[in-house]
Amino acid sequence: MSSIIFKSGAQLSKKSITIWRIVQLAVWLVGAGILTCLLLFPHLGLLLFWNLLIPIAPFLFVVAVGIWRNVCPLATTNLLPRHLGLSKRKKLTAKQIGIFNVIATFALFIIVPLRHSLFNNNGLATGIMIIIMATIGVTLGFFYEWKSAWCSGLCPVHPVEKLYGGNVFMSMPNANCDNCMNCVIPCPDSTPNINPLSAHKTEYNVLSGIMIIGGLPGFIWGWFHVPDAIAIENIESFLSVYYIPMVGLAITAIVYFNIDRVTKVENKRKLISLFATAGVSCYYWYRLPAWIGFGSFQDDGLLIDLSASLPIWIVPAMRVVTTSFFFYWLVLRKPNKQSWVIRPAFAKKLA
Repeated sequence: MSSIIFKSGAQLSKKSITIWRIVQLAVWLVGAGILTCLLLFPHLGLLLFWNLLIPIAPFLFVVAVGIWRNVCPLATTNLLPRHLGLSKRKKLTAKQIGIFNVIATFALFIIVPLRHSLFNNNGLATGIMIIIMATIGVTLGFFYEWKSAWCSGLCPVHPVEKLYGGNVFMSMPNANCDNCMNCVIPCPDSTPNINPLSAHKTEYNVLSGIMIIGGLPGFIWGWFHVPDAIAIENIESFLSVYYIPMVGLAITAIVYFNIDRVTKVENKRKLISLFATAGVSCYYWYRLPAWIGFGSFQDDGLLIDLSASLPIWIVPAMRVVTTSFFFYWLVLRKPNKQSWVIRPAFAKKLA
C-alpha cells in the first residue's frame, strides 16, 4: 500500500457522524420535496430540478465533488441496505465495474438528449426517471458492497464526476463508508486526482474513459444547439434530438483519441484536464446566459429573465470569467494530491 493510502485512513467521531447524518437527511428531504413537486406541481419541480439544481452540479464537481458524494440523495438511498445490515456485500470484479462504467456513460449520452423532447417539459417523466434510478440504486445496495455498484458504477452522473473532479479544492470527510473494504480499485472517492482513465484494467474502462473525456465537449456543444419541445411523433423526430450532440461527440472523441496517441505519458493528465476544461467551459458558455434570459432558444433553461435589465455585454463577460476560471483550476493549477473524500481506515486494520 502507498503512504498516501495509509495517511488517509481515518474515522469520524460520533459527533461528526451525527452532523453528517443530519445534513444527509436534510438534503434527502429536499430531494424528496423536488420529486414531489415534479409529480404534483410539475412547473415548480422542473424549475427546481433542471434549472436550479442541475446547473449548479458541474461547478460543484470541479471544486468539491466530495460534498456531493457525501450528501447525494440517491447515494443515501442506495446505502440504506448497507447501513441497516441488509446488504449481501458482494464485491464486483474489475471487468464488472468496467462494464457498469460503460453502461453509465452510454446512459448519460442517451438520457440527456431526451431532455429536449421529454424531460425538460414533463415533470411526471422526470419524476419517474428519478424513481427508476433510486430503485435500481437501492436494489443494488442489497447485493453489493458500499458504493461500488451504483455510485461508482451505474450512476450516469459518475463519469462526469471523474472527469471534472480531478483537482478538487480539498478532501471532505467520508460520511458514508465507516471503513474501507476495497470494494472498488482504484476507489474514485479516495484516489488523489482521479480521472476517467485512472482505472485501465479492462477494455471497458478504457472505452468509457475515452468516450467521456473525448466525447463530452462535443456532446455538450451539440446539446445546446437543439431546442426544447421537439415532439416525438415518429422515428425521425425521435432521432433528431440525438443527431447534433452525437456528431459533436464523435468529432471531439476522434480528436482526443488521435492527440492522445502521440502524447507523451507524462503529458496525458494535462490533455485530460484540457478536455475537461473544454467540456465544463462549454456548458457554462451556453448555460449561464440561458439562465438569465439570454439563451438561444427563448425560455429554454430560463431561471429568471433579466434580459431587460442587464446590458448585453454581461454575456461575453460571464463567458470570459467562467472559461478563465476553469482553465486555471483544471489546467494551470498544480495537482494538490487531494482525493474527493478522506479514505476511512481499512477494515483489516480495524480487525
